[in-house]
Amino acid sequence: RRWRGALLPKRAHVRIEVLEPEKRPVMADADGRPAGQVLAVEVETAADIAHRVLFDPGHGLEERLIREQFV
Repeated sequence: RRWRGALLPKRAHVRIEVLEPEKRPVMADADGRPAGQVLAVEVETAADIAHRVLFDPGHGLEERLIREQFV
């Protein structure tokens, strides 16, 4: 049941719509903040937000990307 995710282009815009909200209510979180029950969610990157990503020595970004996509 766990969706492992996917890597998307920087300019990707994703919309997820809840088809049967009465039967299967959906809650969403954004940046650690709950948005409550939703009928649709739109996801895109914000160019004005930056994060520092840290890795253990010998386990860099390339290895992580390959593992997330293909393993």
